[in-house]
Amino acid sequence: MLCGAPIGDVRDASPRLAEVLATADVIAAEDTRRVLRLAHGLGVTISGRIMSCYDAVEGARAAQLTDYLRQGATVALVTDAGMPAVSDPGFRVVAAAAAAGMTVTVVPGPSAVTAALAVSGLPSDRWTFEGFLPRRGADRRARLRELAGETRTMVFLESPHRLAAGLRDLLAVFGADRAAVLCRELTKTFEEIVRGDLAALGAWATDGRVIRGEFTLVIAGAARRPPVTVTGLAGAAADIARDTGTDVAAQAGAATVSAAALAAEVERRSAAGMSRNQARRAVAAELGVSRNDVYAAELAARPPGPGRHA
Repeated sequence: MLCGAPIGDVRDASPRLAEVLATADVIAAEDTRRVLRLAHGLGVTISGRIMSCYDAVEGARAAQLTDYLRQGATVALVTDAGMPAVSDPGFRVVAAAAAAGMTVTVVPGPSAVTAALAVSGLPSDRWTFEGFLPRRGADRRARLRELAGETRTMVFLESPHRLAAGLRDLLAVFGADRAAVLCRELTKTFEEIVRGDLAALGAWATDGRVIRGEFTLVIAGAARRPPVTVTGLAGAAADIARDTGTDVAAQAGAATVSAAALAAEVERRSAAGMSRNQARRAVAAELGVSRNDVYAAELAARPPGPGRHA
C-alpha cells in the first residue's frame, strides 16, 4: 500500500493510515525514526517489521519488498511527508510490484503539491508539476527557457538554500510581472503564503530574512498568444507542407513573424547553450507556431550550397 503521510499537521492523517500502520506486516519508510514519531502521534503501535526505503536504497528494496508481497505479506510504503512517488521514493517499488503482478493499492493523503495549487488562487483546470529545478544554475536556466512558453499553471518545489537563486532565474526568464504564489511550511506552525508576482517574491526572499522551511512555488502560465503566421518561407514551406501536411498559409487577423526572425531566434538560443531541438521546441511554444514552421524557416535561411540555387 502507498500511504500518504501528513505534510505537517498530524491531525490531517486519515484513520485508515493509523489502521495500516498498526496492522501491516512490513513498513517501508523513507525515515524509520519519522514513521515511529508519526505512529506515536496517531496513538498506534507498529507491530510489523520496519525497514528503510530512501532514495539511495530504493532500487534494492523494490525487489525485497516484492518478495514479501509474493509471500502474502501486507507492505506499507510511507515517506516523510505527502504521497510516496511524488518527488519522494516510491515509483521503483510500485513498478517492481506491478511488473510482478502484485496488487498495489493506495491510502490517499495530503500533498503539498495539490494543497499549494488549491490555495494559490491561480488557474487549476490545467496545470503541470515540475518538481525541483536543476541544482546547477546553467541547467536550471536552460530548463526554465524550455518552460517559458508553458501556458498551464506550474508547480515547483524548492529548498531553502536554493530559493533566492531559483527565483532570480525565474524572474530573468519568465519576466518580473508573472503572477506567482510561494507557500512555506504548509499546515505547520509557521505556515506562510506569499502572493504577488515574481519580482515581489524575489524581493521577499532577498530582504535579509533567514530562509527556512520547505517551499512550494505556484506560477501562472504564459499568456496565450494569438495565432502566428510565418511569412517568407517560400519553397521550404511548400516542401514541409507537402511532406507533413502542415498548412502555413496566412490566417485572417493572425500576427505574423518572418522566417528570418524564427531562424535567428533558434540560432540565438543555440548559441546560449540549448540544443537545436530544444531551441526549436522553445521557439515554437513561445510564438505559437509548429516545429515544422520553425524547421522550414531554418531551411529557408540557409545560404545556397553546392548544387543549390538561390
